[in-house]
Amino acid sequence: MSAAEFTGRNPLTFHRVIGAILFVLLAACAPRETAQVAPPNPAATAQPIYVATQRKLDRTGPYFGQLRPDGLRFFRNVISVPPNHVAGHVEWPEGPPDAATDFVVTDTKIFSGMREMRSHLRARRKGSETLVFVHGYNNTLSDAMYRLAQIQTDFKTGMPGVLFSWQSAGDARGYIYDRDSVLHARDDLEEVLNSLTAAPGEKVFLLAHSMGANLTMEVLRQAALRGNRKLLDRISGVVLMSPDIDPDLFRRQVNSIGKLPDPFMIFVSRQDRALSLAGFLTGRKPRLGVIDGPEKVADLKGVTVVDFTALADGEGLNHMVPVSSPAAVSVLQGMIAQAQQSGTGFDEYLVLDAPAP
Repeated sequence: MSAAEFTGRNPLTFHRVIGAILFVLLAACAPRETAQVAPPNPAATAQPIYVATQRKLDRTGPYFGQLRPDGLRFFRNVISVPPNHVAGHVEWPEGPPDAATDFVVTDTKIFSGMREMRSHLRARRKGSETLVFVHGYNNTLSDAMYRLAQIQTDFKTGMPGVLFSWQSAGDARGYIYDRDSVLHARDDLEEVLNSLTAAPGEKVFLLAHSMGANLTMEVLRQAALRGNRKLLDRISGVVLMSPDIDPDLFRRQVNSIGKLPDPFMIFVSRQDRALSLAGFLTGRKPRLGVIDGPEKVADLKGVTVVDFTALADGEGLNHMVPVSSPAAVSVLQGMIAQAQQSGTGFDEYLVLDAPAP
């Protein structure tokens, strides 16, 4: 189809897509911020973030055009969240980094391997459940570390946080590079999950964003095909946030996995402009993160969908609404607390309303 034919069929959609493409190209030219070190502040909140990454440790920024190094590297950063922190936000420094006002790194420890990192994590945090965050497309290591620290602070999960940082290009032009990187990362993520669930009673809760949701689903599918039910049975829950997955592919992945972890939730926003652009790039087909009705997942047993559209505030192309919109964070905090108190889950398809002014 020519551009003229596309415009004639749906001019509003066409102009929105072109606008999104221009926005992305401009963003690709802008410098990316990187995590910076500063002395701790006693009023700040210290969040230890454990990291398993395919990246070289001296590359916390963009990776676009770089060769992918082999193997995993492991470390822990203490991320300081400032006392003026606003839920849903990451307060990047606007000048010299200051723990009183900014997200900063206050301490770093590098580990020799996964075993040493796991021992360090367990020795300093009670409990046997770990939150594993798998970031999405166009993320740098710095982006992902700070986002996990923000999530840990806002939702007070009570679990140690592990970031699995695959080799996203960290550049808006790197969409195809990132899709290849997802396939490249499957074995490494499975290795990390196997290690975190190796001891009796150990479990992991998976939170995956955007293209990281596809990586997570591929690893669960891979484990099922290997017959690794031990791993699948030790996953205490899965949340796919704004998943950049073709719905047909997702259906095949679910069918291959079989019994899904419980809970298994998809967070969507129908105004997600990043996924609208991804749909345009992949054939004008809506991605899983923008589905608009329960019929899209009606026969997939155990799948719960929560629609955050009404809580979007435009931040970040509405691509991370559940954790980046202050209103969404507040509503989700309440939902989690209510579910924990009542011992019941969410409806299979839940459309959230905007809070009253």
